[in-house]
Amino acid sequence: MADTATATLSARAAADPRRRALRRKRRLAVVFVLPALLLLGALVVYPVVFSVGRSLFDAGGDRFVGAGNYAAIVRDPATLKAIRNSTLWVVVAPTLLTGLGLLLAVLTEKVRWATAFKLVLFLPMAVSFLAAGIIFRLAYEQNPDRGVLNAAVVAVHDAFHDSAAYPTARAREHHGLAGGPGGPYSTERTVRPGGSVSLGLVGVAPEALPAGARAAAAPAPGAGSITGLVYLDFAPGGAGTPGTVDPGEKGLPGMTVEAVRDGRVAATATAAEDGSFRLTGLADGEYTVRLPAANFAAPYRGVDWLGPALVTPAIIGAYLWVWTGFAMVLIGAGLSAIPRDALEAARMDGASEAQIFRKITVPLLAPVLTVVFVTLVINVMKVFDLVYIIAPGPVQEEANVLATRMWLVSFGGGNDQGLGSALSVVLLLLVVPAMVFNIRRFRRSGA
Repeated sequence: MADTATATLSARAAADPRRRALRRKRRLAVVFVLPALLLLGALVVYPVVFSVGRSLFDAGGDRFVGAGNYAAIVRDPATLKAIRNSTLWVVVAPTLLTGLGLLLAVLTEKVRWATAFKLVLFLPMAVSFLAAGIIFRLAYEQNPDRGVLNAAVVAVHDAFHDSAAYPTARAREHHGLAGGPGGPYSTERTVRPGGSVSLGLVGVAPEALPAGARAAAAPAPGAGSITGLVYLDFAPGGAGTPGTVDPGEKGLPGMTVEAVRDGRVAATATAAEDGSFRLTGLADGEYTVRLPAANFAAPYRGVDWLGPALVTPAIIGAYLWVWTGFAMVLIGAGLSAIPRDALEAARMDGASEAQIFRKITVPLLAPVLTVVFVTLVINVMKVFDLVYIIAPGPVQEEANVLATRMWLVSFGGGNDQGLGSALSVVLLLLVVPAMVFNIRRFRRSGA
């Protein structure tokens, strides 16, 4: 019995130093972790708790409204539009990014200079969202002289469709031509074959005339045809008489002229370098000479990328430019871990590359693809910079997502921090499930 008591006392004496050492380690761990916990509490926990409490009060923070701000969310058309846009972002952007990342990761394994290719695609990740927003705001400019995308679109369009030569030209009032801005313009009096007309226009800068334009000169009349002259009725220095062909005035080459009778086009001609034209093959009768509207059509200005219809897809395009490299690198890392013997065995069995990709590569990459997709979903829910910078003021409401709507309601002129706090809480509740899913998957993969 005494031996047993002695052994127990000895075990306790040996355990006391171990307990003291363990307690010292725990205290030391608390000392190291405490700054991080304080920082986490100040920057995360306190703002979350404060936002939840603030969301229960009115705009001024004085009157308790309970769930009134949350009810206002579903009644506010602008907020509902932001929710719809956020849903579009969550569905489209992560799906496209994951698909593009997978495609590029597979392709880079089959090309030379794969490292350089990956580096180029990953470079946009080094650009801040602020800088990326400014870049794409300029790229999406409607003016093709400034916006690179519309410059390319206009160049392709003009390669297949001739643009009007005189979009700014207009007829002088009370000088023989009738019609509104943009055409068509028709002679106020009818003309018979053998007759001649002079069609004077203004609104064209002398330096904007075609390089081959020559001094205006009317052709000689001819039987069975209507001749005439279409010219710039403006002499250098402002001299000359309106409605009269004066020295120094030039013709408008390339202008289309029509002879119209009973609402039908009987003949068509194109003005020569000196502006002269001849409408031939006309039967006897009264005709109206017309300059069709195609001569004055405004030039094609490209696509309105930042208009109400396309602003959200345009911003998603900018987001893809920034994040495609991220998705490609992560999926490429997972692709490099796939056992090569499985791929080689499938090739030896006669499987095509498409079958290998669909039935072996994608299933083996499923865990990586899921992580990438969920990570992008979390990031997309919080997108703010690109939307706020790229969308112009007039269409800002059409492009708003929950994050931008929250900021605008709270600080961007709305001054309703109660509703803004409610929006922040809703955004947090939407992000938390995706975060929990990702954390659990990381733990399972670590186990």
